[in-house]
Amino acid sequence: MHPARPTGVARIAVDLLGGDHAPAVVVDGALRACSADPQLHLLLVGPQPVADEIIAMLPDADRSRVTVYDVAGVVGMADPPLRAVRTDTSVRAAAGALADGRVDAVVSAGHSGAAVTAAVHALGRLRGIRRPALTATLPGLSGPVVLLDVGAATEAHASALVQHAVLGTAYARALHGIAAPRVGLLSNGTEPDKGDRARRAAAESLGTGALPGDAAYVGPVEGYDVPLGGPADVIVTDGFTGNVLLKGIEGTYALAGGQEHLTVPRAAALLGVRGTVVICHGRATGADVASGIALAARLHRAGVAAQVAQAVGEGPAASLREVTT
Repeated sequence: MHPARPTGVARIAVDLLGGDHAPAVVVDGALRACSADPQLHLLLVGPQPVADEIIAMLPDADRSRVTVYDVAGVVGMADPPLRAVRTDTSVRAAAGALADGRVDAVVSAGHSGAAVTAAVHALGRLRGIRRPALTATLPGLSGPVVLLDVGAATEAHASALVQHAVLGTAYARALHGIAAPRVGLLSNGTEPDKGDRARRAAAESLGTGALPGDAAYVGPVEGYDVPLGGPADVIVTDGFTGNVLLKGIEGTYALAGGQEHLTVPRAAALLGVRGTVVICHGRATGADVASGIALAARLHRAGVAAQVAQAVGEGPAASLREVTT
């Protein structure tokens, strides 16, 4: 039985210069994505010669689905993230195309801090959100587990943890159809008093009505609950811990032989900005970039960004109030 074909045109801006192995892997990923999705339209953001390489390898019938935004500037993996505010860099130009309505989503495999910076400057943050969160879904044994933050903000603040819980529940509803998401805070034990000051303060807020709708706070959860699933559908932590945990799980899966059912997502959605932004692993392969483009198209077609924005705007006032540590 063949999987259902995607429906609805999705216009995706692809940062050609993002990633450790760009532009080669981005070229590969863009070609794979175009081949897999006939309703995909790409805006290739980067040097014209690199974009021309992709177009030349496409069948004649598909070339009309690809356009080019000729930009030469790049934010290297060792560059400071603030370089991404410059509109002559590929990642900022791609985010600008989304802000201008020329595309429906942006995908970059480059410097994650630069991609977040570019998105915030071009698109702006949602109301009440101070720090956007990178959000990944892991295939837990008991169902999908939404983990955030996995790298956008490295410091833990109680208010950010609460904000990210609200974003994560909206994402779980919109993308995975989980009507009443269960939310847990990643900690060093499941007892109510576990965790640092920030997590204890966030737990108090989450346990007293901060979550909108039918979402429920289930308390602290531990690291093994992320790959296994079970007590929570959404697990919230700071970006430093989340990124380390995700890469640790990735290494464990590699030791297990890389079975197909043991996969760590190599692309994450950036929640908390006004638009659909997907950031791929810096060491992404062509297949990873293609999966990031597919995720961006799926998010657009499902209207996830609009549903997350609505959840933030319509949630109870307590959801996004300042929480002190």
